[in-house]
Amino acid sequence: MKILACNSNRTLAESIANYLNLALTKAAVRRFSDNEVFVEIHENVRGEDVFLVQSTSFPANDNMMELLVTLDALKRGSARRITAVIPYFGYARQDRKSGPRTPISAKLVANLITTAGANRVVTLDLHSGQIQGFFDIPLDNLYAAPVFTNDIRDRYQGDGVMIVSPDVGGVVRARSIAKRIDADLAIIDKRRERAGVSEVMNIIGDVKGRRCILVDDIVDSAGTLCNAAKALMDAGAVSVAAYVTHGVLSGAAVERVTNSPLQELVITDSIEATEAVKGAHNIRQITIAPLMAEAIQRISEERSVSTLFD
Repeated sequence: MKILACNSNRTLAESIANYLNLALTKAAVRRFSDNEVFVEIHENVRGEDVFLVQSTSFPANDNMMELLVTLDALKRGSARRITAVIPYFGYARQDRKSGPRTPISAKLVANLITTAGANRVVTLDLHSGQIQGFFDIPLDNLYAAPVFTNDIRDRYQGDGVMIVSPDVGGVVRARSIAKRIDADLAIIDKRRERAGVSEVMNIIGDVKGRRCILVDDIVDSAGTLCNAAKALMDAGAVSVAAYVTHGVLSGAAVERVTNSPLQELVITDSIEATEAVKGAHNIRQITIAPLMAEAIQRISEERSVSTLFD
């Protein structure tokens, strides 16, 4: 088994390799003067089981091309099996036609990854489950719920904890964590007027006097989370924290979070933290390296991955 990393999240790749007592495969992923991606693998991969770690986060298109070109290099290097480990799967929010003459970009990206040479994909908390069906190769969608559950138990012991879904679409995810820690569940009903802007309309559930924990898969502009936190505090919540798998945090999101009522925002290292994220007083990052490494080990040994979440 070999672990190979592109440039989007080398810190996570190194943590995964260390967990498995392996060294990262030596490779160069660089740019020509016109910004074309060039990949050169400096170790023999013929007949090897190779796991390529690359999140397609900002800059999404550059990181996507790095992934595709490296997959092609591995295929032409005669790797026995190539698994694309994509902790954050970019374009996942474009999973359906949102209007006339619009693309389903998640399906396009699935086709590109398959054509480039991937035999299997491992990812984390896909934005929507149907994306698994966009691939004609096996896909393992891991869940951050066990990592979040352990952290919540360590920091929020005692009564009064309530798990909150920031929208109706995230109820299944929030209910899973609520069930694990035996907590109550509330739902925020919102109306999105346009992309990137949300308005909180109603809270389903009594949050008065409760320590609320918002659970979601992606935080991008952070508008939804901050609006939800304010609504919960206005409804009488004692405190509000948030656990979100993928901290995209684009634009002024970090500033928005630091100025919000959120006690803390906990994100995973599926996306490498920027300096702004590292410097924010109420944003904390926890690692998914052991989870990803265990999944990689099980896939390599042809053992069950689903039992990780039992």
